[in-house]
Amino acid sequence: MHLLPPPASCSSPLASMASSLHTNATHFLSPKPVAPTPTRSTTRVSIRCGPRDNRGPLVKGRVLSIEAIQAVQTLKRAQRSDPAQFPALVSKTLSRLIKADLVAALRELLRQDQCHLALQVFSAVRSEYPPDLSVYAEMALALARNEMGEDMDRLICDLETESGVQWGSDKGLIRLIRAVIGADRRESTVRIYKMLKRNGWGSTGFEADEYMVRVLSKGLRILGEVGLADEVDLKFGSLLKGSLENSSV
Repeated sequence: MHLLPPPASCSSPLASMASSLHTNATHFLSPKPVAPTPTRSTTRVSIRCGPRDNRGPLVKGRVLSIEAIQAVQTLKRAQRSDPAQFPALVSKTLSRLIKADLVAALRELLRQDQCHLALQVFSAVRSEYPPDLSVYAEMALALARNEMGEDMDRLICDLETESGVQWGSDKGLIRLIRAVIGADRRESTVRIYKMLKRNGWGSTGFEADEYMVRVLSKGLRILGEVGLADEVDLKFGSLLKGSLENSSV
């Protein structure tokens, strides 16, 4: 008697179990697909920091100390307060500053065209420290820029009463002369010329500069002081002539 083999479509229980185990193992061991991370689009916005108007910011550091910055801010607030208290606030604020901070505060106020406040600080500088023609020149330039001609005339009158001015070594002198002439201040220009004469302009200790001679002579002539302009040309004619000869060679 021959035994028939099982049909091809059928499998033994052991084979079915082995197949099931293989399928489950494959299911657990196979790595799960990782869902792609959505790409985030980042928009970069450029932010520019700066002043909100045409006036530059306060300069802090070597040029302007914290004390000078605070003094400028206090003076500007005081200007908007009760006028009766303004002189006391100015005096209290400025009395705390050393010379470097006073001058720095003065220049910052001039830079901001706060000329009325700058005049208060300038008065404090004059009362405590020797005069400096470069500071006078900066004051004159700011006053001219703001069309404060009468204040410029008073400034030159103050200079006339100063003692200890280093006329021959101060580079601010030519800037001061140009500022006064540029503002068409005739009397102040004449005052400066007379101060130069009194202090020995053209002598060994106060030599005449060819450029300054030209500026002053031309300025006096433009302002109608032809006689004084001729006087300058006569006194320093050799200097001007020598300059012309050198330029023509």
